[in-house]
Amino acid sequence: TLYANASNYEAKISFGSSDVLDRYLLSKTRILIEEVEADMNKFDSYSATNRLRDFADVLTNWYVRRSRDRFWVGDEQAFDTLFTVLEILSRVAAPLAPMVTEQVWRGLTGGRSVHLENWPDSSKVPADRVLVDAMDEVRSISSVSLSLRKANGLRVRLPLAKLTVVTGNVSTLNNFADLIADELNVKEIKLVELSMESTTEFGVLKRLTVNARAAGPRIGKTVQAVIQAAKAGDWSEVNGVVTAGGVELVEGEYELDLVADLTEGIDEASEKIDFIGILPSGGFVILDGKVTKALAAEGMARDVIRAVQQARKDADLDVSDRIKLTVVAADDVISAVLNHAELIKGETLTLELETLVGDAAGGVEVGENQLVSVTVVKH
Repeated sequence: TLYANASNYEAKISFGSSDVLDRYLLSKTRILIEEVEADMNKFDSYSATNRLRDFADVLTNWYVRRSRDRFWVGDEQAFDTLFTVLEILSRVAAPLAPMVTEQVWRGLTGGRSVHLENWPDSSKVPADRVLVDAMDEVRSISSVSLSLRKANGLRVRLPLAKLTVVTGNVSTLNNFADLIADELNVKEIKLVELSMESTTEFGVLKRLTVNARAAGPRIGKTVQAVIQAAKAGDWSEVNGVVTAGGVELVEGEYELDLVADLTEGIDEASEKIDFIGILPSGGFVILDGKVTKALAAEGMARDVIRAVQQARKDADLDVSDRIKLTVVAADDVISAVLNHAELIKGETLTLELETLVGDAAGGVEVGENQLVSVTVVKH
């Protein structure tokens, strides 16, 4: 409502958006209707509630967050899609969250009560399972890569040079490379087709795990020796036949998966720093963790943007208010601000930017142990 009202636009039910994020969310909504309906028909409110929780994460932490720029510019397709999905979601969740769905639905529609409405007809909502599978993989890649950032102290606002994604469905992800790059704040996305025989070149190993319960009845006491051989690396796979410790295993008695080779990753001689994360789909990602001076400076500028946005909020400014911005910081921070002045001004609606080299004690931390003080005034 904040952005729709700012655009003086009254949203409506619509399934016709051409935007890929809109089509993805609508397809996920159709799946939600069908799955929750099946759960409720079996009186399985536990599963139904879990599906609603998972959908709320997709809606909030993916769709809404990724669509903020579209809301800001008044994209009618974005408004209509979000309105449509919220209206449907309110009806689907109404039996399980009766009070909050009533408030949301009446606020959206002005109607009498969500509990007097019919259950949504899933056949009216467009479906695209190929898109859903691809975008879910994009979300998985993003989640694993963000975890790598967090584990290694690389904040999201710090741009990085490259992310390599090794996966078995490169063809479906090609159209989403720019989205992944923007989500993870990396300059380059490299997509590589997964090959179990070539993973070692990326610092990833193939691991054999023997299922003792399945293999034991067939090979008897030998199973323990086979398990130890698998752990020691004494195994092979030739033409699809897996042998461990000289014993041939059959399907169902073992699992093959990929793991990061923790002996690799940091090459001090070349200053190469790679961090590897395994994807649930069986592929993996390699994050280039080397931070150059240029990347660090851009990261500082993005930290400044975050500080300015918080200052706007603290000053109770409207989302459309233009401002005069004053930045006080050490010389290297000011240099980063000036080098990325247009980015900062564009992201914060700054019409006039003033920079001062000085003591920013009590300010906001940017970069590594640097401080910045920002002052915003409505222009």
